[in-house]
Order: sequence, then structure tokens, then C-alpha cells
Amino acid sequence: MEIDFLSPAEKQILLTLARESLECGVKTGKLPELDLHSIPPRLCEHGASFVTLTINAELRGCVGALQAYQPLVQDVREHTVAAALQDPRFPPVQISELNGIRIEVSRLTDPVELKYSSAEDLLTRLRPHIDGVILRDGFRRATFLPQVWSKIPDVADFLDNLCYKMGAEPALWRHRLLTVQIYQVEEFCE
Repeated sequence: MEIDFLSPAEKQILLTLARESLECGVKTGKLPELDLHSIPPRLCEHGASFVTLTINAELRGCVGALQAYQPLVQDVREHTVAAALQDPRFPPVQISELNGIRIEVSRLTDPVELKYSSAEDLLTRLRPHIDGVILRDGFRRATFLPQVWSKIPDVADFLDNLCYKMGAEPALWRHRLLTVQIYQVEEFCE
């Protein structure tokens, strides 16, 4: 699950396209045209991303995918607009907010299942500030990017909050073995 890091130039291309997509999406509701032939080949490979928008370090929107299903460049563009206009936690971004928004892109590795035998075992297997975590219980699912560890550094609290986000009792992970997957991210921002 090693991250094959993007070059500084590739990151800048993604951030520039994300900014263009944000502005065009907020102003017109559409993505600008994109010529994939003008994009470095690596950015045209399938990739999964989350795009986080903040204003004054406060969350303004975050949308992404856990599995790669389209070219990374397209994934970043679509999730930028979705974070601005479709995150159900926030009203759509307004034109007046555009200059204050900071864009952060998280490029995900493929999730892998984390085998564990008990709640205590799970506490020891998760790596704070490294692992993004996906919890599944039947049809319910939730994830926290590795960046969330900076706000919730205690592993038990992290899992409680993730269960709550999933719509379950916060202590569910203590009483039942859930499906747990982990991933890492390459994070970069404007």
C-alpha cells in the first residue's frame, strides 16, 4: 500500500484544474471543458480522491470516492464541484465566497481490509495520522481521512465518532466485529 507520489508539477496541475472547476461550477453549475490529451498521462490513470474546501480553516465542503473509477484528473474536478455544491452538510458555495476558499486534494491508495480479533486488537492495529479508516456494518458505511486524526487523536474516540458518522451507536465497534478497511492519502493544497 505504498503511495507513488505525484510530482510537484502534477500536483499543481490538479490544483489549478480544481480551482478552475470550483469557479466554473459555482458560477455556471457545470465543469469547464477538458482535453485529456493535454494532461500528463499519470493524471489520466484511474485514481480516487477527496476534495476538501475550507474558509478560514473551517470546513466548507468535502466530497470524494473511496475507489478509483475514472481518471484522477476527472475525479478531482468532479469532487471539487460536488464539495462546493452538493455536500449535504452545507448550503452551496456562493460566488462571494470563492476568493476565501482553500482547496485541499487527498489522493487515496486502494483500501485494504484490516483483520482484527477484538476491540482491543483493533486499537493496536490502527495507525493514527497515517491510516484513513472505513467502517462497515451491513449497509452502513463511513470513513475518516487520515487528516481527521489531528482533530480526534485518541483511537477509541476516533472509532466512536466514525460509528456515529455511520449512523450507529458510537460504541458499536467495542461490541461487534465490523468490517474495517484502511488506506493512506497523499495530501496537497493551494
